[in-house]
Amino acid sequence: MQLPGVPPALLQALGSAAGEGRLALVGGAVRDLLLHHQHQDPWRGLPDLDLVFEGRAVELVQRLPGCLPAAAACSWREHGSFGTVAVEVALPGEPLWLLDVASARCEAYPVAAENPRVRWGALEQDLARRDFSVNAIALVLHRDGGGAELLDPHGGRCDLRERRLRVLHPASFLDDPTRLVRAARYAARLGFSLEPSTLAQARSVLTTWPWDWKPGAAAALAPAALGTRLRMELELLLEREPWHAALTQLQSWGALALLDQGLQRSDRWAWAIRRADRLRLPRLCALLACGADPAAVAARLQLPHRQQRWLQALMEQRRALASVDWPAWGAAQWTEWLERGHDATAVVALALACGDQPRRPLLHWWLRWRHVQAPVTARELLAQGMRPGPALGERLRHLRAQRLLALEGR
Repeated sequence: MQLPGVPPALLQALGSAAGEGRLALVGGAVRDLLLHHQHQDPWRGLPDLDLVFEGRAVELVQRLPGCLPAAAACSWREHGSFGTVAVEVALPGEPLWLLDVASARCEAYPVAAENPRVRWGALEQDLARRDFSVNAIALVLHRDGGGAELLDPHGGRCDLRERRLRVLHPASFLDDPTRLVRAARYAARLGFSLEPSTLAQARSVLTTWPWDWKPGAAAALAPAALGTRLRMELELLLEREPWHAALTQLQSWGALALLDQGLQRSDRWAWAIRRADRLRLPRLCALLACGADPAAVAARLQLPHRQQRWLQALMEQRRALASVDWPAWGAAQWTEWLERGHDATAVVALALACGDQPRRPLLHWWLRWRHVQAPVTARELLAQGMRPGPALGERLRHLRAQRLLALEGR
């Protein structure tokens, strides 16, 4: 099989640098190439290449400059405990090529949902550790650069033909529940659906919740796949994918329960995310605000501390409104109450995005009341003889409140 658009000089150099070790193209590029051939899906091109090498990736990359044409340039950076190498190759007359070269490895999950234990392995073992069969296909490059041989040990090509997502083993979602989020991303972007046994596995693991950590336990004890890795997958979904279709898929599978049971039952999240875009709020923050306990989920996902404060303040505001006589309040009292803590603008924006009640005074504060200022400035009061200190601030607040009271009479 040929790789359209890849310069022959680059393929020949990679084949020569690999020597006796097998080098294969893997990941989305292979999947998209086969979809293009089988379904005439639009060809997305190959802006970068994910490669797996049976051997130490850094040793292949160190040999690569000597195999490239004389006028080519090559630079690289090694990262990760298993020596994955990010490579940039500039060939004459070609755009910059980005390569991600990894050593073939295998993995095991001693503790479900924690980070796996990884060791060196063969190419087939590297494919077996992947999420879905459609991503477990490789094109093994010929040493002379004259094409590639398809390696499909898990039947991924057949699943591509049927546009279905199938996990590779019965404990796939138990080991890594973030694979459900990736499934939703592929389903939304590529029009795929879960193969029946994969869907059954997803629903079973969500119903039984087999992980040691339970909702309500200390957020710091949550395993990686229910914490930081889950956040990263959600951020990719919300920023790079058709997020409405992807989240709808997750909810139909029951998978929003990975975040919060209240969010799984919510019918407000789509409206909240669209409103959040208009209010310049982070999409993930708005999504969580539609759940039953957004502050706890934000802590588990390790959202930025500022966003965690917003969600905690939103919960406190909701609880407080249930116990105060707000229907009797006017502009001055609403303004004083909403501005009593930090981050009032973000908290009210989140409340508006989620459709919190009472909507009318929240909207009035957002559009008008928060912009009202005292009729004089601190500098003018100082010029009139007031001394710096708490009394100055209190005077400004009193004058502003009087102006807000005057608004109510208009």
